[in-house]
Order: sequence, then structure tokens, then C-alpha cells
Amino acid sequence: MTGRPQPLVVGAGPAGVRAAEALANAGLRPLVVDEAPACGGQIYRQRLVDDGRSTRDLYGSEAPKAERLHRDFAALARRIDYWPQALVWNLREGMADIALAGVSREVAYDGLILATGASDRVLPVPGWTLPGVFTLGGAQIALKTQGCAIGSRVVFAGSGPLLYLVAWQYMKAGIDVAAVLDATPLMAKYHLLRGLVLAPDIVLRGMRFAAELRLRGVAIHYGIEDLAMEGVTRVEGVRWRQGERERSLACDGIGYGLSLRSETQLADLAGCAFSFNARENAFLPQRDISGRSSVAGVYLAGDGAGIAGADAAELAGERGALALLEDRGLPHALERAADLERRLSRIGRFREVLEAAFPYPGHWAKCVADETLVCRCEEVSAGTLRQSVRDFALDELNRLKAVSRIGMGRCQGRFCGAAAAEILACEIAKSVDAVGHLRAQAPVKPLPLALKPGRARTAAE
Repeated sequence: MTGRPQPLVVGAGPAGVRAAEALANAGLRPLVVDEAPACGGQIYRQRLVDDGRSTRDLYGSEAPKAERLHRDFAALARRIDYWPQALVWNLREGMADIALAGVSREVAYDGLILATGASDRVLPVPGWTLPGVFTLGGAQIALKTQGCAIGSRVVFAGSGPLLYLVAWQYMKAGIDVAAVLDATPLMAKYHLLRGLVLAPDIVLRGMRFAAELRLRGVAIHYGIEDLAMEGVTRVEGVRWRQGERERSLACDGIGYGLSLRSETQLADLAGCAFSFNARENAFLPQRDISGRSSVAGVYLAGDGAGIAGADAAELAGERGALALLEDRGLPHALERAADLERRLSRIGRFREVLEAAFPYPGHWAKCVADETLVCRCEEVSAGTLRQSVRDFALDELNRLKAVSRIGMGRCQGRFCGAAAAEILACEIAKSVDAVGHLRAQAPVKPLPLALKPGRARTAAE
């Protein structure tokens, strides 16, 4: 390998696109690697085939932003290298292992921008593994990418802004939305009034979603508890408690999620230091406002380092790229960097408002029944976790993993890790930050057994 390796940008969502754009504008030629077949990330995900829907149909009021992002990335085609449908499954000392078209390629990089995004945060409830139960993000992907719904009569349950957005999108698509079940109390929503000063467009848009749902006859229930999905071979209904009253609804599809969680596995493999973030109720890789991590040459942008939304992701992606340019001694716009930081700080303050309006259900671990499955990959129940903690006097999450096999399945703890940490902390009467987080291991996601090894190369080859 000769010459200086390219910068590597992982992810082609809002953060990755803006990072690649800033690097290309400075004369560098980054390699952009993304698991999706087209750019946009989850929020601006593109259709697999043209099905006649307009961008307005797909993205609503965010259509102009989506169109601009897609257009700007297409304009970079001659100035970047882009590998769609590729998985960065390992990182080690300036090298990335990337699975692409059935071959695992070793790629050297000089400068790494991780824009890995987020996925749904789920706390298991009875029946959550039934066919017909999807995460909110999964329900949204089905609608956006494939133009299909998860059922003919659908209930959306959980908390967070995504709950109302996906329910509204299904309603606009003509699907029968039976109800929205919000785990947070109605009084918490009054915190959104503080957000009118910081982000009036976002708050008013969310209020419009809720208002239009009600006008279409969709019932919205707040402060729901004891959520359970019911059915035999697939979901047939949902049951919950509201105050002292038990309620139920028939449905054939459920979208469920409790806001989002950052995808941090690659940051862990890159050696980034982590710390507990009370707002996110999770361990996140450390970064400063510029996006610099604790590891020289590794930069973090977008929801993969903390949930802040698409607008913040675009800003953070560009800011991380400017930090990379600065660290290489290349010309960069100091005034632009300062402006990006000011805007990111403002969005950060708004995130505090959203967390107050959609608080994390910290009581879950006390209420989840022993027979509830927590890890669907390894079929580990809440009762098994509790018994393991007692039998082996455990107080650390990775030890619980070793004993119970929680987090050893296909998802590597991405969906069950948070729930296991909550149960462990509850059992030993400590806070979640005291039990640690699951250490990432390669491969970060499942690889096909037929994957062939490729030779070491630079991205430009």
C-alpha cells in the first residue's frame, strides 16, 4: 500500500453525508461505507423501487430536507468512494474489516468518522416476540422502503417522538390505526412548552401529529402500564392498565419502542472511552463539541454518539469533518465550525426538553415478570437473569453475560443489553451506571459463513 490512506466515513445518513461533503470540498477523497442500498439513513431512507409515491408522501414536511440530502450526496459521486450494502464489522489499528459483495476486505484508513446512527430501544414485555410485533423503526422501514404496512389494524405503543411520527405516517398512508399507547403521563408533555423557544417548528409539528391523529378518530392513551401483546401464532391484540382500569384492543400489528438507542459498537472497537450519560440512561462514547473522541483520529457524529435528531446529525457530521481537517493541518472554516457548535449546543438544550416530555420508564425492571423473555436470541428470561445474579453474586453486566448467555446471540446485546442492565441494577439495588455496559466484540453484526477473505488494500485501490 502506498500513499496516505483515505478517511473512512461509516454511515450515509445525515451525519455521514455532511461529513463526506465537507471532506470532499476540502480536496480529500473519503470512502463512505453504508449498510443500506442508498443514502439517507433511517429518517430519509429511500425506496427500494419506485412505487409511485412522492417524497412528500414518504417524508411529509421533511421532504425538502430529504431531497436536498439525496441530491447533495449524488453530486459527490465523482469525488468520493461509496460502498453501499457494506458492513464495517471490525476496527483495529487503522484498519477496517468491511464485508462487501461476499468478500471481507481489509481497508486502511487515515481518519475515521463514525456516523453509525441509532436503533429502537426496547424493554421486553409479555408477547413482544409474537409475529406481527415490530419495533417502531421496523414499522417505519416497511412503510418507507417497501410501501407495505405491518398489519391492517395497527396499535403503536411505547414513548418518544417517533411513536407519534410513525403512527401519523401510517394514518396518512390509509392504514387503520387503532390506538397510540404512550407510556409517559400526559402531564409530562407540558415540558414541550419550554421547547417552543428552542425549536418551535419541531414542537408544533409534533402537536400537529397528535391533533391530526385525534381528528381521524385515533385514541391516544397516556401513562399506560403493564403493556402486554396477546396472541397464539401471531399477535391478535394488546392489553394494558391505565390507572386502576384494565383495557384491551384487538389488532393484527403492533409497533413498539421506547425512543432510540445509539449504535456504539464500532466506537468501542475503535478504543473510544465511554461514560454514563444520565439523559440517555446509557453508556456513550466520549466526545467533545467538535466530535473528537478520546482516540486521536476518530470522530463521532450523529445519533451514534447520542440521540439528537437529523438536524443535529447533519451539523455534527460537518463539524467532525472540520475537526479531521484541522487535525491534519488542512485549511478549514473556523467561523463555520464555531457556528456549528453554537447550533449543536442549542439542539442539546432542546434534547433536555424532549427527555423531560418522554421520560425513561425507570420502574420497568421491578415490574417485568420472571417468565418474560429478555434475550430472544438465546431465550433468556427475566427470571433466569435474576436467578443468575443471586446464585453467582453478580454485580457487573459482562459477568452476567458470561453466566446467562445474555447478549451472546445475533444482536450481540444491541436489543437485550439495556434490559439486562436494568434487571441487574434492580436486583443489587444500585444505579444502572454502576453495572457497566456490554463490551463490543467483532463481528458487530452477523456475517454469512460464505464470506470470503480479501487482500489488504487501501480504499482507493
